[in-house]
Amino acid sequence: MFTGLIEGLGTLQEVRQGRDGCRLTLGTCPPFADFTHGESIAVNGVCLTVEAFGSDFFQADVSPQTLASSTLGELRCGIRVNLERALRLGDRLGGHLVTGHVDGVGMIIKRESRGNSVLFTVQPPAHLLRYLVPKGSVALDGISLTISGLTETSFSLTIIPHSLGQTNLAELNVGARVNLETDILGKYVERLLSRHGDQEGSRRIDLEFLARNGYL
Repeated sequence: MFTGLIEGLGTLQEVRQGRDGCRLTLGTCPPFADFTHGESIAVNGVCLTVEAFGSDFFQADVSPQTLASSTLGELRCGIRVNLERALRLGDRLGGHLVTGHVDGVGMIIKRESRGNSVLFTVQPPAHLLRYLVPKGSVALDGISLTISGLTETSFSLTIIPHSLGQTNLAELNVGARVNLETDILGKYVERLLSRHGDQEGSRRIDLEFLARNGYL
């Protein structure tokens, strides 16, 4: 589990192709100097397992399924990626709960300067739109961000200078493909409501029902 608060940037040094996916070698800098074998780390929002490491790099394997469902298979040597180590008990949850399991790949379709901030407009896969709400959370390349606007086909994000400086967002332009993970809470709620609705003779779920059962 992650928070969507990026701890640092890594640089892709090598992609070694294999029969079952590939192995990535990523250069790092502090605070990534004390890896342990088998620990989880999010790379552009994708949860990977550290297979080998040194003082300034680590290696992780990527399965064919992950390559197909994320942008990791499109990365080229020299590109910078967002890195976050797994959440520990007792850590502050400054962003939102991020699993590291990408829901789909979106595309940046507009980038506008707004004072000292930048407004990104992102087109997600259609099936993810139902999980997006204004002022809700979404992880874009592993970064916890707040949705500032929402239409029937896209959503917008206002990126402050701190986020631009601490992540790879400043390097993204129109046409860039990005990993998206929607808020897990929305998926759980949808699952709960759909199962309830499927039960024969189940009661209708409305605002009154939610309030009566402590959800509101």
